[in-house]
Amino acid sequence: MVPRAQLPPEIQLAQRLAGNEQVTRDRAVKRLRKYIVARTQLAAGGFTHDELLKVWKGLFYCMWMQDKPLLQEELGRTISQLIHAFQTTEAQHLFLQTFWQTMNREWTGIDRLRLDKFYMLMRMVLNESLKALKTQGWEERQIEQLLELLTTEILHPDSQAPSGVKSHFLEIFLEELSKVGAAELTAEQNLKFIEPFCTIAARTPDSLVLHNITRGIFEAIVEQAPFAIEDLMNELDAQEEDEDGKSEDGDLEWDVPSKESGSLRGAAPNRHEEPPGDGEDSVGPVLQFDYEAMASRLFAVASQQGTPSQNRKRLYKVIRKLQDLAEACCADRRPTSKLWEEVSRWPWSQRLEPSGEVRKLSEPVCESRPPSLATTLNREESCARP
Repeated sequence: MVPRAQLPPEIQLAQRLAGNEQVTRDRAVKRLRKYIVARTQLAAGGFTHDELLKVWKGLFYCMWMQDKPLLQEELGRTISQLIHAFQTTEAQHLFLQTFWQTMNREWTGIDRLRLDKFYMLMRMVLNESLKALKTQGWEERQIEQLLELLTTEILHPDSQAPSGVKSHFLEIFLEELSKVGAAELTAEQNLKFIEPFCTIAARTPDSLVLHNITRGIFEAIVEQAPFAIEDLMNELDAQEEDEDGKSEDGDLEWDVPSKESGSLRGAAPNRHEEPPGDGEDSVGPVLQFDYEAMASRLFAVASQQGTPSQNRKRLYKVIRKLQDLAEACCADRRPTSKLWEEVSRWPWSQRLEPSGEVRKLSEPVCESRPPSLATTLNREESCARP
């Protein structure tokens, strides 16, 4: 009798990952992690694209078979953290690429009752991919490679991503980036993260993608601006108090309570250390942005000749809001009258002033805008003012 040919390890693991028994699946996940570590440590090791597609198919059905929300969350966390078992950045990116390709391929077959756990898995994988960037010190080259991967597999018009995958990704991207990098990323780095969205928003023929990028990325930044400005002012005040205390006390610096002063990169620690959900207006950590630079970047892509008219009109509205925020930060740190009216229609009706006082958003402020940008914007759409 001819001995049966042994299947490759990836296929064996995939079969066990999709097994009927939970004990078998749990053991297969643990064995997979050890196998990834051992193989990627070899000089001639590493996985091919097809091998990781087989692994992800097994992991997909491992999540498919898992019931009970707490066990689903634990499994999703374990699966998403497999990215850290890979020893090289190239292997990590191939692991992420095959994940999104698997989600794109299998998405239409997911029934309504299983959608939530795969939404959760997408969120966790994105979160861990950003943590992998964080452990590498937010290197510019690594950021560019990850953004290129995500754009190609999810947002590009030629990608195979279904609308559900695109919409959920755009909904969670800014939130997960804030969770991972709000305390470290600079405004310049944050602009680098949203540049692909600027380009896609200007070029996409898909009105749904345009709406989701505008709402989930650009308008979310505008809505979080009062908190971002407040955080920036709090951090500046903390630095000034720290410096004043040191200059006054001289050698008695130890009498002054020490405060860690960051690099004006992220969220204010006082508010963000509060448990989530304590306040109705709690939004968690927020990212700092250079609103003038962001408006200029959006204007550069929106004003190109090949930009569809509906995309240009939508982006010009965002640019006006960003210009108002830039003026607020540079002048008296308070949005212009037009933006006050816009903000007052948000779900919350009050904001903290830089001074710490809570007030209704109703005060008008003198409005000004650089002539070159205003002229071009008004050419597309009249700016009605009372």
